[in-house]
Amino acid sequence: MNSPASSDDLQATMQAIGRQAQRAAKILRTASGNTRNRALRAMARRLADQKKELQAENAKDLDAGRSKGMDAALLDRLTLSDRAIDTMVAGLQQIAAMPDPIGSLTASTVRPNGMRVAQMRVPIGVIGIIYESRPNVTIDAAALCLKSGNATVLRGGSEAFHSNMALSAIVQSALTDAGLPARAVQMVETTDRAAVGELITMTEHIDVIIPRGGKRLITRLDAEAKVPLIKHLDGNCHIYADAHANLDKAHEIAFNAKTYRFGICGAMETLLVHDDIAPALLPDLAQALIDKNVELKGCEKTRALVSQATPADESDWETEYLAPKLAIRVVESLDEAIDHIEKYGSGHTDAIVTEDLGAAHRFQQEVDSSSVYVNLPTCFSDGFEYGLGAEIGISTNRLHVRGPVGLEGLTTMKWVLMGDGQLRG
Repeated sequence: MNSPASSDDLQATMQAIGRQAQRAAKILRTASGNTRNRALRAMARRLADQKKELQAENAKDLDAGRSKGMDAALLDRLTLSDRAIDTMVAGLQQIAAMPDPIGSLTASTVRPNGMRVAQMRVPIGVIGIIYESRPNVTIDAAALCLKSGNATVLRGGSEAFHSNMALSAIVQSALTDAGLPARAVQMVETTDRAAVGELITMTEHIDVIIPRGGKRLITRLDAEAKVPLIKHLDGNCHIYADAHANLDKAHEIAFNAKTYRFGICGAMETLLVHDDIAPALLPDLAQALIDKNVELKGCEKTRALVSQATPADESDWETEYLAPKLAIRVVESLDEAIDHIEKYGSGHTDAIVTEDLGAAHRFQQEVDSSSVYVNLPTCFSDGFEYGLGAEIGISTNRLHVRGPVGLEGLTTMKWVLMGDGQLRG
């Protein structure tokens, strides 16, 4: 189905998907870790075996993208090359090999009456994932949700429609191979944008929505969703080079944070430099960045030290560039750096470079972001780098999960009590 006949038809279709997901979630909740791992390994085998068929479907999306004038970077994201498919296969095998997050117990507490109180890790239930461009997210999302015992409803971008449908068919066949319900992972089979509106308001069927997309998508979901969201809106990440920073370390960390990959949400977008070290740090660092074709925007003090920098305005401090562009501000104190991050930061990832343990402690305590680093580049903001394995995204939420969302972030806890007939008096 590519386009429903009416809004009533669409609503009925989405409700049916929701009911099927709930039924599948009930089965997944009690499925063994070995069964879920069998499904993941079956996905990996089927992906490898059906590579050519999958690439034929992907070619339809690529042809449509070219005809619409899609730029090279987006076409690259959309392409299911041999390497991209091999990476998905390896990812599935890695997720299958990870420890099962479901059913683990916290240490129990024995109450005065002898009853034991503990918590058990359990799936969330049904997770809706809305994403754009990258068809590999279909496999990543399906695998992570399955490993954590959750049913999944996927809504991919229209530009990857044929690729996503082929991938979801592979996933559902693998689920059947393992004796699990095929509807444990469902792809919304329409490009109608109204389907998103239905999905994000289906509180009776969907437990949480995870968006993977640009600011426009997430702003819309923020405004319209009734189902809780796990998301981040912006990755306006900062590095502060403190008065007590090692200059060589500050240079390398800032350079890596900006140039590792311009388009990731953990890329540094604003560099804050203490007045005392700015003359020694900024000229050489600025030249290295310029040599990498990074455009520099700066405050008045920055421009006095870096002639190539153009004036920064308020919008530069607020902007997640996701591009070879960097805002630089010289500050007079740690307090001023923290105040700047408080005012302009997005709560994603921020770092200090310093050899002063007191400054490092204050920065980590006072900067209210989902990840706060000392002497590390912000581009480490990734679940794999944290030892979480694969991740579904980064969260700047304050409730449930914050930072990279790995398998544990796709679970919740329930209380389990054991007794021997105790009664409440």
